[in-house]
Amino acid sequence: MTAPHTLLTVDAHDRASVRRRDEAWLEQQWADPATRVLVVAGAQVRPRGGRIDWVRPDETPDGLRVLLGERDDRAWFALVTDRPDPDEPGWAGLRDLLPLLAGDAPESRADAPLLLHALGIAEWLAVTRFCPRDGTPLEPRAAGHELTCPRCGRTQFPRTDAAVIMLVTHGEPGADDELCLLGRQRVWPRGRFSTLAGFYEPGESLEDAVRREVAEETGVEVGEVSYFGNQPWPMPASLMVGFVGRATSTRIEVDEVEIEEARWFTRAQMLEETRTGTLVLPGGVSISRSLVEHWYGGPLPGQW
Repeated sequence: MTAPHTLLTVDAHDRASVRRRDEAWLEQQWADPATRVLVVAGAQVRPRGGRIDWVRPDETPDGLRVLLGERDDRAWFALVTDRPDPDEPGWAGLRDLLPLLAGDAPESRADAPLLLHALGIAEWLAVTRFCPRDGTPLEPRAAGHELTCPRCGRTQFPRTDAAVIMLVTHGEPGADDELCLLGRQRVWPRGRFSTLAGFYEPGESLEDAVRREVAEETGVEVGEVSYFGNQPWPMPASLMVGFVGRATSTRIEVDEVEIEEARWFTRAQMLEETRTGTLVLPGGVSISRSLVEHWYGGPLPGQW
């Protein structure tokens, strides 16, 4: 099985974690005009000309310097400031930036891992302000990657919520009548479907999380579960772990809470409906699209 190749999982930068406490090196890089910085207000950035706007250190406002790492023989930082004024136009969160990252410009695609790193840290900094033990305001350390309580000394690290995302199939693998299960949420436009997903719960394996979520949302029972790949998804702080599950039943009974409708598709049905637009699949930036097209055996038309 081939792991997914999406815009959010390629060309990772060197995070240079050993440099995060090297204040002399950090200052040297900040003084270098070749260094590039992304200004992040809250968890939003302001693109310019259809691209992520990287600037020189001397072009940034006051804020917290977060070392992202090294790439292309230069250092990359995020400069994290307070949330932007709601009346100030042009600021965008990650969901609004996904079409930009999926554009034709190679530099936009290369920006994806750096952008996810920056926004993931910024979101964590925005919501993690006080020590959970004694309520003291936390102080940043390690170039923005740690928060320490000056009173009790307890250190907080960025948190990631593990979530499973799965393509469920039924029938002989590769056969014309093999089925693929997709679902849709009530808030989505008609015709929009995706793979099922849900959060991991404490004390269960990821494979059991797949089985539980599919059963809860659609009533379909899953047996064998195989790992597919993973994708960072900082909206606000998730790691999507992809699986393929083999269903042992086909009867659908949706929960009508998270899932309004679920359907089985053959490959022929999927191709026909994506061509006519009656079935709209997630965009190519997502692991969901990779799961579906891996099962289908090639690219499919249309996307969100």
